[in-house]
Amino acid sequence: MKPLLQTCGLEAFYGDAQALFGIDFGLDAGEVVAIIGANGAGKSTFLKSLSGLVKAPADAIRFGAEPIGGLPPGEIVRRGIALVPEGRRLFASLSVEENLLMGANARRSGPWSLQRLYAMFPILSDKRRLPATSLSGGQQQMVAIGRALMSNPTVLLCDELSLGLAPIVIREIYAAMPAITAEGMTVVIVEQDVATAQQVS
Repeated sequence: MKPLLQTCGLEAFYGDAQALFGIDFGLDAGEVVAIIGANGAGKSTFLKSLSGLVKAPADAIRFGAEPIGGLPPGEIVRRGIALVPEGRRLFASLSVEENLLMGANARRSGPWSLQRLYAMFPILSDKRRLPATSLSGGQQQMVAIGRALMSNPTVLLCDELSLGLAPIVIREIYAAMPAITAEGMTVVIVEQDVATAQQVS
Protein backbone atom coordinates (compact mmCIF):
# COMPACT_ATOMS: atom_id res chain seq x y z
CA MET A 1 0.00 0.00 0.00
CA LYS A 2 1.31 3.42 -0.94
CA PRO A 3 1.89 6.06 1.77
CA LEU A 4 -0.82 8.64 2.35
CA LEU A 5 1.72 11.47 2.02
CA GLN A 6 5.01 11.03 0.22
CA THR A 7 7.96 13.07 -0.96
CA CYS A 8 10.48 11.92 -3.53
CA GLY A 9 13.74 13.81 -3.96
CA LEU A 10 12.16 16.96 -2.51
CA GLU A 11 14.33 20.06 -2.81
CA ALA A 12 13.50 23.58 -1.67
CA PHE A 13 15.13 26.94 -2.24
CA TYR A 14 14.99 30.45 -0.83
CA GLY A 15 16.27 32.41 -3.78
CA ASP A 16 19.62 30.86 -4.66
CA ALA A 17 20.01 29.23 -1.24
CA GLN A 18 19.06 25.56 -1.10
CA ALA A 19 17.27 24.53 2.11
CA LEU A 20 16.23 20.93 1.37
CA PHE A 21 18.31 18.35 -0.46
CA GLY A 22 16.54 15.34 -1.98
CA ILE A 23 14.18 14.44 0.87
CA ASP A 24 12.44 11.06 0.60
CA PHE A 25 9.63 10.69 3.13
CA GLY A 26 6.56 8.50 3.53
CA LEU A 27 3.67 8.82 5.96
CA ASP A 28 0.95 6.21 6.37
CA ALA A 29 -2.64 7.01 7.31
CA GLY A 30 -3.11 7.32 11.08
CA GLU A 31 0.59 7.71 11.87
CA VAL A 32 1.96 10.29 14.30
CA VAL A 33 5.52 11.17 13.30
CA ALA A 34 7.97 13.55 14.98
CA ILE A 35 10.74 15.30 13.06
CA ILE A 36 13.45 16.41 15.46
CA GLY A 37 16.43 18.64 14.76
CA ALA A 38 18.26 21.84 15.53
CA ASN A 39 17.42 25.29 14.19
CA GLY A 40 18.38 25.65 10.54
CA ALA A 41 18.05 21.94 9.77
CA GLY A 42 15.19 22.54 7.33
CA LYS A 43 12.34 21.17 9.45
CA SER A 44 10.05 24.17 9.02
CA THR A 45 10.90 24.44 5.33
CA PHE A 46 9.85 20.82 4.92
CA LEU A 47 6.43 21.49 6.45
CA LYS A 48 6.06 24.67 4.40
CA SER A 49 6.78 22.67 1.26
CA LEU A 50 4.13 20.11 2.18
CA SER A 51 1.59 22.87 2.80
CA GLY A 52 2.36 24.89 -0.33
CA LEU A 53 4.07 27.86 1.33
CA VAL A 54 7.37 26.93 -0.33
CA LYS A 55 7.15 25.91 -3.98
CA ALA A 56 8.04 22.37 -4.99
CA PRO A 57 7.91 20.41 -8.25
CA ALA A 58 4.53 18.74 -8.73
CA ASP A 59 5.78 15.15 -8.57
CA ALA A 60 8.06 15.77 -5.58
CA ILE A 61 5.05 15.63 -3.21
CA ARG A 62 2.15 13.22 -3.50
CA PHE A 63 -0.98 13.08 -1.37
CA GLY A 64 -2.70 9.80 -2.00
CA ALA A 65 -2.19 9.20 -5.70
CA GLU A 66 -2.20 12.87 -6.63
CA PRO A 67 0.84 15.14 -7.16
CA ILE A 68 0.39 18.29 -5.04
CA GLY A 69 3.79 19.97 -5.24
CA GLY A 70 3.42 23.59 -6.31
CA LEU A 71 -0.30 23.84 -5.57
CA PRO A 72 -1.47 27.01 -3.76
CA PRO A 73 -1.75 26.66 0.05
CA GLY A 74 -5.53 27.10 -0.04
CA GLU A 75 -5.92 24.22 -2.47
CA ILE A 76 -3.74 21.98 -0.32
CA VAL A 77 -5.92 22.78 2.72
CA ARG A 78 -9.02 21.93 0.69
CA ARG A 79 -7.46 18.59 -0.20
CA GLY A 80 -6.92 17.80 3.48
CA ILE A 81 -3.53 19.04 4.72
CA ALA A 82 -3.50 21.78 7.37
CA LEU A 83 -0.52 23.53 8.98
CA VAL A 84 -0.17 24.88 12.51
CA PRO A 85 2.64 27.33 11.68
CA GLU A 86 5.64 28.23 13.78
CA GLY A 87 4.87 31.44 15.65
CA ARG A 88 1.09 30.81 15.41
CA ARG A 89 0.43 33.54 12.77
CA LEU A 90 -2.93 34.61 14.16
CA PHE A 91 -4.97 37.44 12.67
CA ALA A 92 -4.37 40.30 15.10
CA SER A 93 -7.50 42.22 14.12
CA LEU A 94 -9.81 39.25 14.70
CA SER A 95 -11.27 37.71 17.84
CA VAL A 96 -10.49 34.19 19.02
CA GLU A 97 -13.68 32.86 17.47
CA GLU A 98 -13.15 34.73 14.22
CA ASN A 99 -9.65 33.25 13.94
CA LEU A 100 -11.08 29.78 14.47
CA LEU A 101 -13.74 30.36 11.83
CA MET A 102 -11.05 31.37 9.33
CA GLY A 103 -10.03 27.73 9.35
CA ALA A 104 -13.54 26.75 8.32
CA ASN A 105 -13.26 28.64 5.01
CA ALA A 106 -11.86 25.48 3.45
CA ARG A 107 -14.03 23.25 5.60
CA ARG A 108 -14.38 19.58 4.76
CA SER A 109 -16.80 17.15 6.39
CA GLY A 110 -15.52 15.78 9.68
CA PRO A 111 -15.78 15.84 13.46
CA TRP A 112 -14.25 19.22 14.24
CA SER A 113 -16.48 22.20 15.02
CA LEU A 114 -16.41 25.23 17.31
CA GLN A 115 -18.26 23.25 19.96
CA ARG A 116 -15.77 20.39 19.79
CA LEU A 117 -12.81 22.78 20.03
CA TYR A 118 -14.33 24.64 22.96
CA ALA A 119 -14.82 21.31 24.73
CA MET A 120 -11.13 20.47 24.18
CA PHE A 121 -9.88 23.97 25.07
CA PRO A 122 -12.52 25.48 27.42
CA ILE A 123 -10.47 28.64 27.97
CA LEU A 124 -11.03 29.56 24.33
CA SER A 125 -14.78 29.52 24.85
CA ASP A 126 -14.38 31.88 27.81
CA LYS A 127 -12.24 34.25 25.71
CA ARG A 128 -13.86 33.76 22.31
CA ARG A 129 -14.77 37.44 21.86
CA LEU A 130 -11.35 38.81 22.84
CA PRO A 131 -8.67 39.73 20.28
CA ALA A 132 -6.73 36.53 19.66
CA THR A 133 -3.36 38.22 20.10
CA SER A 134 -4.34 39.46 23.59
CA LEU A 135 -4.19 35.89 24.88
CA SER A 136 -1.17 34.23 26.49
CA GLY A 137 1.28 32.38 24.27
CA GLY A 138 -0.15 29.00 25.20
CA GLN A 139 -3.71 30.12 24.58
CA GLN A 140 -2.70 31.56 21.21
CA GLN A 141 -1.20 28.18 20.34
CA MET A 142 -4.54 26.57 21.16
CA VAL A 143 -6.20 28.99 18.73
CA ALA A 144 -3.68 28.11 16.02
CA ILE A 145 -4.29 24.38 16.52
CA GLY A 146 -8.05 24.94 16.55
CA ARG A 147 -7.95 27.01 13.37
CA ALA A 148 -6.17 24.17 11.56
CA LEU A 149 -8.59 21.56 12.91
CA MET A 150 -11.60 23.58 11.77
CA SER A 151 -10.79 22.59 8.19
CA ASN A 152 -11.17 18.93 9.27
CA PRO A 153 -7.88 17.87 7.70
CA THR A 154 -6.70 14.35 6.98
CA VAL A 155 -3.12 15.38 7.82
CA LEU A 156 -2.17 17.91 10.51
CA LEU A 157 1.30 19.49 10.30
CA CYS A 158 2.49 21.02 13.60
CA ASP A 159 5.53 23.30 13.52
CA GLU A 160 7.27 23.87 16.87
CA LEU A 161 4.19 23.86 19.12
CA SER A 162 6.37 24.24 22.22
CA LEU A 163 8.38 27.23 20.98
CA GLY A 164 8.62 29.94 23.65
CA LEU A 165 6.20 28.24 26.03
CA ALA A 166 6.69 27.23 29.67
CA PRO A 167 6.90 23.47 30.38
CA ILE A 168 3.53 23.40 32.14
CA VAL A 169 1.90 25.05 29.12
CA ILE A 170 3.62 22.64 26.72
CA ARG A 171 2.17 19.72 28.67
CA GLU A 172 -1.30 21.27 28.46
CA ILE A 173 -0.99 21.74 24.70
CA TYR A 174 0.21 18.21 24.07
CA ALA A 175 -2.42 16.75 26.40
CA ALA A 176 -4.89 17.52 23.61
CA MET A 177 -3.04 15.37 21.09
CA PRO A 178 -4.75 12.05 22.01
CA ALA A 179 -8.15 13.62 21.33
CA ILE A 180 -6.88 14.67 17.90
CA THR A 181 -5.28 11.36 16.96
CA ALA A 182 -8.25 9.38 18.31
CA GLU A 183 -10.15 10.54 15.23
CA GLY A 184 -7.62 8.71 13.05
CA MET A 185 -5.89 11.91 12.00
CA THR A 186 -2.38 11.64 10.60
CA VAL A 187 0.01 14.04 12.35
CA VAL A 188 3.52 15.33 11.64
CA ILE A 189 5.14 17.19 14.53
CA VAL A 190 8.30 19.26 14.15
CA GLU A 191 10.01 19.85 17.49
CA GLN A 192 13.31 20.76 19.09
CA ASP A 193 12.07 19.35 22.40
CA VAL A 194 13.03 15.68 22.00
CA ALA A 195 11.31 14.43 25.17
CA THR A 196 8.01 16.06 24.25
CA ALA A 197 8.11 14.78 20.68
CA GLN A 198 8.84 11.22 21.81
CA GLN A 199 5.83 11.21 24.12
CA VAL A 200 3.35 11.83 21.32
CA SER A 201 4.92 10.06 18.33
